[in-house]
Amino acid sequence: MNHFFVFNGKRIKRFFFLLLATAFSAGVIWAEKDNISVFAPHPPAAIYSVPTDRKVIALTFDISWGDKRTEPILEILKNKGVANATFFLSSPWSKTHPEIVKKIVDGGFEIGSHGHKHDNYSQLSDEEIRKQITAAHGILSEMTGRTPNLIRMPNGDFDKRVLRIAEELNYKVIQWDTDSMDWTNPGVDTIVNRVVTKAHPGDIVLLHASDSCKETHEALPAIIDQLRSQGYEFVTVSQLISQTNNSGKTVEDPSVWNRFA
Repeated sequence: MNHFFVFNGKRIKRFFFLLLATAFSAGVIWAEKDNISVFAPHPPAAIYSVPTDRKVIALTFDISWGDKRTEPILEILKNKGVANATFFLSSPWSKTHPEIVKKIVDGGFEIGSHGHKHDNYSQLSDEEIRKQITAAHGILSEMTGRTPNLIRMPNGDFDKRVLRIAEELNYKVIQWDTDSMDWTNPGVDTIVNRVVTKAHPGDIVLLHASDSCKETHEALPAIIDQLRSQGYEFVTVSQLISQTNNSGKTVEDPSVWNRFA
């Protein structure tokens, strides 16, 4: 049996015209792919460090349990004249240690949230993530008299949902570029060397003030002295973030920086 196919010339032309237009559009998108992000909304992201040429660095301390390590750390910061540091406090710990929280606040240090339950938030539902962040927010606001807008998730764990919900609740998620590894108790010299050798301008350093970290307070004086000898200034995370303007360039106006001194 013979089959005959009849082709319509107008339809063929129309098909090839659409094919050509599609290919042209794809070519434009490919050529301009590096510029598309300028117009597309930027998804929320965690902050690990801040690009800057200034030798500024943020020491951050996570606290989730215990009452023996925080006060020695506060005393060292005071004796060394370090007025700027950021403490990420878990809300259950804060509620059971109001006197230590008061000392951190009275010392003028920045307060960030370390969440409520010490769980991996990426494993929670959207509703539970929101509940954990808002529960911590309410407790920390009441305990400190401040409204925190920085959060370090328990275990540093997050996913895109956590970032999105945190942003909706007006929080910036703060990570770190230099992990002191003090939580492994590897030895005072190891902690000092790890921080000092990895430090860089705009760095965020992870330290702990929980009782499980037995060597942080012993390593801290040397960390401060050696970083200062390299010309570093200590700032809070918020001050570090303020080093950049909306286009991501370093703020060069000295009068702006002097307000943080």
